[in-house]
Amino acid sequence: MPDPSSPAGLREQALNLLASGKAASRADLVETMQVAPSTVSTVVRRLIDEGTVLEEGVGQSTGGRRPRILRLRDAGGVFCVSELGARHARVGVCAPGGRLLSAAEFAIDIGAGPDAVFAEIATAFEALVAVAAPGRHLLAVGIALPGPVEFPHGRIIGPARMPGWSGYDAQAHLRERFLVPVVVDNDAKAAAVGEHVTRGDAGDMIYVKAGTGIGGSLVSGGELYRGGHGLSGDVTHVRVADSGERECSCGGRGCLETMASGAALAHLLAERGLPIADTRDVIAAALNADPTVVTMVRQAGRLLGVALSGLVNFLNPDSVVIGGALSSLDVYVAAARGMLYERCLPPMTQSLSIEASVAGPDAALIGLGHLVRATADVRP
Repeated sequence: MPDPSSPAGLREQALNLLASGKAASRADLVETMQVAPSTVSTVVRRLIDEGTVLEEGVGQSTGGRRPRILRLRDAGGVFCVSELGARHARVGVCAPGGRLLSAAEFAIDIGAGPDAVFAEIATAFEALVAVAAPGRHLLAVGIALPGPVEFPHGRIIGPARMPGWSGYDAQAHLRERFLVPVVVDNDAKAAAVGEHVTRGDAGDMIYVKAGTGIGGSLVSGGELYRGGHGLSGDVTHVRVADSGERECSCGGRGCLETMASGAALAHLLAERGLPIADTRDVIAAALNADPTVVTMVRQAGRLLGVALSGLVNFLNPDSVVIGGALSSLDVYVAAARGMLYERCLPPMTQSLSIEASVAGPDAALIGLGHLVRATADVRP
């Protein structure tokens, strides 16, 4: 390894920081490397001159001139990333800098088990790369799963809605299949990273992914909070009042999931005789202003707000962001917002931002691109 203070050592540090996403501008490099701005400028200028680093766009100002954004030149390869749900998979191709190049979605059955599901994902990756990045080789793979994942080991721990997956070493399986570095994470955590990256500066953020199930995550100080074993964010099994004590997939009763998730809404509406089979049907009916559906979606949003109010009072975040399929329903987000204002202490909500995701359905794919970037060696 070169001397860290030598020109070669400084170049190595700068490339590592840009590749990992820990730095995106000269100011970031100065702060992280703890060297003089003139030294960083010299290193960056050499990297730009040799074509290793590109300078494009500007970032947000912190009081002075807006910084120019630095990114690595594409290293001839791509990342393949995928977010799995109970009934669908979304796959994407990312440039080595983490930028999402293309995405597609198709139906799966998570209950078919890891071997069958990952075989479908591999086929989808191959087809998407052929269209979006022909001739590029695979640098790394990232997968987001709808259950608790022991990070960074990639083992699935006690998922409620993934029969046959508990204890499965997804990371080892995928490494053996693709022969490249692999990152496996929880879907809500990956989406929280993608949302934070997309927003640029969301401060301390609680992110909730409300779809078929409900997941959550906290980003604080620009870092994802994982907890002692990487299993933080399991908001779906928080007990809430007015839940009707319905039995949950976890085996308990009265969990948020039983009333506020897409799966719960579909079940409750079907019980009332409506032609609702899944979360997509719920969303379509709500957008069509079906009064029964709108009323139940509003109540689901209120219950989400109840579950989040204690977290907001305890953590005092700058923002609460609701993502996932149900975030497309204004009535759901508005009901959660209203309950947070009602239940939280006034100082906690005075400057609190409560809104729907801006990264949308690609949040987890964007997040995986940035998580994978810290693992794969993509330096030119």
